[in-house]
Amino acid sequence: MASAELQEVLALLQQRAQARQGKVLTWDERRQSYDDLGMAFEDLDGVTLSDGIDAGGVPALWVAADGADPARTILFLHGGGYCQGSPLSHRGLAAGLSRACRARVLLLDYRLAPEHPFPAPVEDSLAAYRWLIDQGADPAKLCIAGDSAGGGLTVAALVSVRDAGLTLPAAGICLSPWTDMEAKGASMDTNEGIDPMIVRAGILDFAKTYLNGADPKSPTATQLNASFDGLPPLLIQAGSIETLLDDATRLDTLAKQVGVETVLEIWDDMPHVWHMFAPKLPEAVQALVSVGAFVETRLAG
Repeated sequence: MASAELQEVLALLQQRAQARQGKVLTWDERRQSYDDLGMAFEDLDGVTLSDGIDAGGVPALWVAADGADPARTILFLHGGGYCQGSPLSHRGLAAGLSRACRARVLLLDYRLAPEHPFPAPVEDSLAAYRWLIDQGADPAKLCIAGDSAGGGLTVAALVSVRDAGLTLPAAGICLSPWTDMEAKGASMDTNEGIDPMIVRAGILDFAKTYLNGADPKSPTATQLNASFDGLPPLLIQAGSIETLLDDATRLDTLAKQVGVETVLEIWDDMPHVWHMFAPKLPEAVQALVSVGAFVETRLAG
């Protein structure tokens, strides 16, 4: 049964959507609004933030909760449609992951479209992974994780690491992943009007801005078109009311077809990236606990 707190979160998201109807916002305004949403829910108690990190030429923020094992690392790729999102919007989620996984989190501030379109975020993710390995991070104690666009970017990063001949990390974690630039999933229709955050028109607008004329079928843009051979285990979490639900379920199906070990969790009544609303939302806390259990198993070998 969904929590009472969920209704408050859904009401907030619906109010935000209604307030923006008919308005044309600049990218700076959209980015500020997204950062504000993330910061409104963050809990940084007992968390150390170390900024000014140069991760192979990519700005980044270290996020480490009390008790985090410095030998455990998560490379976190934030969401925001490749056009918004930053360490400010996602340091709260990164802190939650650090607590749940007992790991330090490198929160990457990768380049954004329209200033830096595809494949800039993919290139930045690979550069940061190389940097972590060069700094002594053990791939067996390392995971790549991301939410929404960052969830798709997680898959693109894993594919890029494999294709570069580097040692793959222990696992990938995809939270409400966006994996289809063409928005062809059936849930784009079945959950339209239910999902308070994502509609097809918005997804296609982000895709057009990000691609800047590139082929939407490119396997590191639409990750459903990628080859998944040899990838490490994946945890995929999505909410049942998401318009992007089928982006997650199709990713799971295609990865399983080539022998990739996957864990797919569909959380009843949860909106897109509900994880951002921890600790206010109990289901968000529970989802992060599940991520922690998955990571514990993978890093234990």
